[in-house]
Amino acid sequence: MAITTEPAAPTTETPPEPHLNPHAKPDAMPDAPAKESPAAPAEEAKESKDGWQFNSPLVLTMVLLVVVLAQGPIRQALSAPVMQSWMTVFVAVVVQALPFLVLGVLLSAGIAVFVPATFFTRALPKNPVLAVPIAGMAGAILPGCECASVPVAGALVRRGVTPAAAIAFLLSAPAINPIVLTATAVAFPRNPEMVLARFAGSLLVACVMGWLWTRIGRTDWLRLPAHEPHEGETKGAAFWGSVRHDVMQAGGFLVLGAMSAATLKAVAPASWLRTAADNPVVAILALSILAVLLSICSEADAFVAASLTQFSLTAKLAFLVVGPMIDLKLFAMQAGTFGRGFAMRFAPATFVLAIAGAVVTGAVLL
Repeated sequence: MAITTEPAAPTTETPPEPHLNPHAKPDAMPDAPAKESPAAPAEEAKESKDGWQFNSPLVLTMVLLVVVLAQGPIRQALSAPVMQSWMTVFVAVVVQALPFLVLGVLLSAGIAVFVPATFFTRALPKNPVLAVPIAGMAGAILPGCECASVPVAGALVRRGVTPAAAIAFLLSAPAINPIVLTATAVAFPRNPEMVLARFAGSLLVACVMGWLWTRIGRTDWLRLPAHEPHEGETKGAAFWGSVRHDVMQAGGFLVLGAMSAATLKAVAPASWLRTAADNPVVAILALSILAVLLSICSEADAFVAASLTQFSLTAKLAFLVVGPMIDLKLFAMQAGTFGRGFAMRFAPATFVLAIAGAVVTGAVLL
């Protein structure tokens, strides 16, 4: 009888709390605590987002407040002759280049969003040797800045276009499209041959790089994104999103480029510039490296080059050919789109060939 009564005794006791039982299985736990545990981090994250943040409007407000409080010293500093020269060059470069920048960004976003991808695969021949010059010439028809050419080239490769043709388009589109050539003509009104030289030199380098890929390029050097940049968005949202992104990015680089050109013009000793400009080799290398460092959008770089009056037309041409093909922002975008291995091989080869193409074209046309 004792054996039959002992198992019944625990049934009369109150069951222990699940969270107090160290041997309780997860399946025996009630639903309420399981639902509350993942919500706690979300609540904490929400509270952190609702808190004070250091964002762009706050930075702008603080900068404006500092300017208002220190307007006396700022006005006195701006009245100095060197600052007057700096402001003249800076405003001139920005005002001249901004309309071309905005127009180029609008057209580039429209092409990237509204032109079907199958258009390029149907228009290009299957033979890579023939597809390279055709893709290079397509850059003269389809305007766009280098900020847009990288994702477009990635989409072309992903949709079946040979990498050699995509590379030719990647290099030629930012340099020889109608917006850029028109801006070059406006920036060099007394040297119309600069337009033809920029077109010929950039197209030559783009085709040579494409043909070089057909000989030594390997597909395992390319790493492409798995989806479209604007996948899942409506065309209108993708268009305005691309416009906002490119205007903010390219506009920022334009301002930095204009500031650098104005500083070089107003602060750098004239003897230094004359020394660099008097040596043709040093002048070409200096402006080529400057183009990489400034990372100016191709719709605006002609105005910066035109402001460097000490240098020869060939050195300025090297600046205009190198900049749209390889600079700091392009290297980062190419590494993010095609992989670091591709960018590490592609950037040095493009830099050397761009300088060589500018020198050859300048010797013939300038």
